[in-house]
Amino acid sequence: MPKKVTIATRGSKLALWQAEYIADQLKKQYRDLLVELKIVKTTGDTILDIPLAKVGGKGLFVKEIEEAILSGEADLAVHSLKDVPGEIVPDLTLGVLPERGNPGDSLVSQEFPDLASLPSEAAVGTSSLRRQAQLLSLRPDLRIKPLRANLDTRLRKLEQGEYQAVVLASAGLERLGIGATYHYRLSPPDFLPAVGQGALGIEFHRDNRELASILEVLDHEPTRIAVTAERAFLQEVEGGCQVPMGGYAEIKNGRIVLSGFVSDPDGRRMICSSKESDPASAEALGREVGREILESGGREILTEISRLEHNQEQ
Repeated sequence: MPKKVTIATRGSKLALWQAEYIADQLKKQYRDLLVELKIVKTTGDTILDIPLAKVGGKGLFVKEIEEAILSGEADLAVHSLKDVPGEIVPDLTLGVLPERGNPGDSLVSQEFPDLASLPSEAAVGTSSLRRQAQLLSLRPDLRIKPLRANLDTRLRKLEQGEYQAVVLASAGLERLGIGATYHYRLSPPDFLPAVGQGALGIEFHRDNRELASILEVLDHEPTRIAVTAERAFLQEVEGGCQVPMGGYAEIKNGRIVLSGFVSDPDGRRMICSSKESDPASAEALGREVGREILESGGREILTEISRLEHNQEQ
């Protein structure tokens, strides 16, 4: 067993909470183990004035952290799984998935208790195309206003009146114990989260068997099964921050049920699918849902989005 483990993490309050949570869990299991944190500044943390969809997507939050593991500066990383692209560096693995937190989103406001009470043309803050599409499908009269920053800054902008409401991941709010006057839950199956939302992923070198053996006690099988289906769906659709898409899986009565969607950014065309299977077939289920959505019109939407992005770059 190693004497010391170094965890690479981003420096935000939420990222530090997540890394410290895993560190505490390890120290409870192995009292003689020294656990240190290494703060890594990622590209996603430095580019805050441009939506992720325009600057490279989810990989901007993990690239430098993965490099720290590959170079030996860190042994493992703790990620918000929703920030991890469908494909990761071949030498690394998301080898451990602890029990998932709240997978849903929250509409947070100082004045308005729910989505229906927001006035027409209300400014709602989010830079997520997934959230934008689903909000506009429910309330096409809303004005979606870009918002990228850490949680504290987003809530401060809400308090200052720049937005009538903002949409945030419920798990982050709950983990940090922060929020505003009103929290309205936007939860599956009516409002689908990002793939892996609410879950943490522990990433490390796939050949590090010694580390894998001490981390395996933190792995939560139901979470792993659900996330396997969701990430297979993500890989089949080949989506990310550039694509309005969401997916959520859970185990019900011994079966795994996966729902997913792909949409245009305005939420006018939304292609959805929901299927179930035996948990042992989680990956195949994810790919099946992805293929059905693509064949039912999702591929046309993705082609259109790609064409629009290409035209904007010209």
